[in-house]
Amino acid sequence: METHAHGPQVIVDPTTLNPAKRTLLLNGALAGDETLEPVEEALLALLREERTEIRGYAMRDVPLAHCQGCFECWTTTPGLCKTEGDAGREIAAALIKSDLVVILTPITFGGYSSEIKKAMDRIICLVLPFFRRVDGEVHHSQRYPSYPALAAVGVLPAPDEEQARIFRSLVGRNALNMDCPVTAVCVMEAGTPPPILRDSLAADLEPVLAHVGGRVA
Repeated sequence: METHAHGPQVIVDPTTLNPAKRTLLLNGALAGDETLEPVEEALLALLREERTEIRGYAMRDVPLAHCQGCFECWTTTPGLCKTEGDAGREIAAALIKSDLVVILTPITFGGYSSEIKKAMDRIICLVLPFFRRVDGEVHHSQRYPSYPALAAVGVLPAPDEEQARIFRSLVGRNALNMDCPVTAVCVMEAGTPPPILRDSLAADLEPVLAHVGGRVA
């Protein structure tokens, strides 16, 4: 692992890469929470099998201010957040240049961790302030011709079907707003044994893994 400008960056052996495929992994574990570590390890192993370049951020170690809600990224500096000196612009650029974005997060009231929520708020610059109709609904128009696939892995401390349902719905709505070509969600419990953990990830994320690996799911 190399040191990144704003946090750790995960790099796989460049001689094994498909240079055309990039994955961005955002780990939203909060300070002192190590329950996501085995899940991240299993995720990285699966992604390496697809020979994708992986850039990873441990969001709790990354300086990232909250979105100010000023919308200047739409009106004054189109496509660019006005906040400087943190990782906001860097993460937005990494996201739009990726083929796959993977969000790893503890599930909090059916949503993302606060660390992931900050990042999601800061990428509104990647869409336009104008609107379009998608399947009868009103959504933002897209700033770029293509967007990455989206995978989300949510970890619960104990089984909770309601939180799992809300989380899956949230990820699906985010994917719709970002015009993601493929979406996959995996919800699991903390402490899941490694063999079951890996099998669950492989099964639930197969559509996005096939997408970034150039396979047919």
